[in-house]
Amino acid sequence: MSLEAQMRANLGAFPREETIADGLWPAAVAVTVVADDGDPAFLLTRRTAGLRAHPGQWALPGGRVDAGESAPDAARRELTEELGLRLPPSTVVGLLDDYPTRSGFSITPVVLWAGRIGKLQPNPAEVASVHRIPLSALDVADAPRLLTIPESDRPVIQMPLGPGRLIHAPTAAILYQLREVAVHGRWTRVHHFEQPTWAWGRR
Repeated sequence: MSLEAQMRANLGAFPREETIADGLWPAAVAVTVVADDGDPAFLLTRRTAGLRAHPGQWALPGGRVDAGESAPDAARRELTEELGLRLPPSTVVGLLDDYPTRSGFSITPVVLWAGRIGKLQPNPAEVASVHRIPLSALDVADAPRLLTIPESDRPVIQMPLGPGRLIHAPTAAILYQLREVAVHGRWTRVHHFEQPTWAWGRR
């Protein structure tokens, strides 16, 4: 079975959990798997330093879900706006659990199989750089890292992805669940993982 078929099967069988809560704005992120030469990889961005929200952070392409828009449509739109990559609906592999953030969003991670792609065109107003991270990087021995903080009884999750790349929640939680559910078929929940305190600001 190909990796794409395996991921579709794993996500199709996964009983994902939705977050339905007053005061949370629906958002979606694109977890985009590419299959160029070498290991299959996912696309990770570094946000520009001038953005009002979460400047300079590692992130997955994404944003708010507009009225009348589905989460998969929003994720694909944001992928086009941020990286210039336009994918059809057929590339949607499945959805992971919604992740409620301290900043007031409920994020739906949309997993996309892009296959081979050409040169990306990052939007300089939003994206400082874009990186292709091998899926195998999610399986390193020290990932995830779980920390305790006095401000919360929930563990803070981090995903180290090589030198200079320490990813925090929500992105870290989403990538950990991508590994567990989509790649390995393990029904692992992540909504209980905490974000660092500097990400707690409201939208």
